[in-house]
Amino acid sequence: MNKFFFVFAIETLLNLRTVSCGYQQDMAVEQVFNELLKIYESSIQPLENAYRFSDLNKDALLGAEINAKPLILLVGPWSTGKTTFINYLLGVENSPHKLHTGAEPTTSDFFIIKNGSQYRTIKGMQLITDKTLPFASLERLGMNFIERLKGVELQSPLLELVTLVDTPGILENKKQQERGYPFNEAIEWFFQRASIIYLVFDPTKLEVGSELEVVFNMLKGHDGKVKLLLNKADTVSQQELMKVYGALFWSLAPLIHSVEPPRVYIGSFWSKKRSNHPLANLFEEEESTMRSDLNQTIENQVENKIAYVRQHASLVRLHALTIDAFIKVYEKNKKLLSNNDELILNIIEDPNKYNVFQNLLLNSEVSKHDLPKPETYTEFFKLNPLTTFTPLSKHCPFFSDCYLEAINKALNIHLSHLLENITFIRRNAFCTKKNCLKP
Repeated sequence: MNKFFFVFAIETLLNLRTVSCGYQQDMAVEQVFNELLKIYESSIQPLENAYRFSDLNKDALLGAEINAKPLILLVGPWSTGKTTFINYLLGVENSPHKLHTGAEPTTSDFFIIKNGSQYRTIKGMQLITDKTLPFASLERLGMNFIERLKGVELQSPLLELVTLVDTPGILENKKQQERGYPFNEAIEWFFQRASIIYLVFDPTKLEVGSELEVVFNMLKGHDGKVKLLLNKADTVSQQELMKVYGALFWSLAPLIHSVEPPRVYIGSFWSKKRSNHPLANLFEEEESTMRSDLNQTIENQVENKIAYVRQHASLVRLHALTIDAFIKVYEKNKKLLSNNDELILNIIEDPNKYNVFQNLLLNSEVSKHDLPKPETYTEFFKLNPLTTFTPLSKHCPFFSDCYLEAINKALNIHLSHLLENITFIRRNAFCTKKNCLKP
């Protein structure tokens, strides 16, 4: 195990899972996640099921995702060192269990690297059918993709805290159909769930091809997760590296949607780095910062998961309110003694004529910036006829809150309280080497 990883692993374990209080920490995290799962199942999922949200969003939240470890995703052109970076982080560069690397494109599959008691490989079908894992919704991408989905289990201190995902190298001018499966949809699925997205570049491979451009466009809305790794920095001189750094931002500027540029870590992320490079000390500092930021993501996993559930709940509520707005317009305009099929078709195909979305904005919970596109529901109602749904006012179980009231409480009260209580939980259940209490 290389020295840098050893120090990182020990620091992480001391801060998050020290031997004397690991039980307390695990129980605290489990307590929060169990409460989060309870909120989801009791206050969000009923509305989600009633209005078939999964037919609108095929990647709807699964209960297993709430308990899932933070997902760390590596994306970039081929041969930039993504797989080597993973081997380096895990300290398995010289192990027979290391992931395969080479000068030519070697990773043509999506690899899920997760913790396990011993080394083993897992087929894609096993990953998506295991209900304890958060990958079930990937099944919709088809058998060709599932054949390209692989899992690797090995024992690692880092994998006790996160799950890593290695993606196929992006090739210049590569067309999605040549891969034989919906590559863009697969990448987007992982973008939505990743806690960190590392975009890995090589100083000699900064060209932005058509496939990489598409990938960058899909990053819109995920800007806060994106980190750039300028790898193999010790293979060029100090002067060349300055030019490369400028060229990297010049090439990527039109594709970066955030006002604040992403963090760039410059270094050579493997054990064979050149110690005689003029910027060797800088590279070590950059790597230290990268590991510290990764550790921060691990520490913030509870907050991030609450935010993820909150975002999901907001989408479910907006979907339900939208369908309710369609129903109200239909009920207002339908004729009692005639066939209303034509009316339904007109409302669905031209909702603006009937002020469906204008009426939707009368709800204080709906922002004009979040209004869905009309064509989204034109397609949705082809699968789910409008007449199969009942108004929100009818979804009021006798012994519990109405579905809309329940999800509003989840968003405005329960999730907020859970977030506020994290500081208290950390102070009393999370501990460090100094203040740790034996269970």
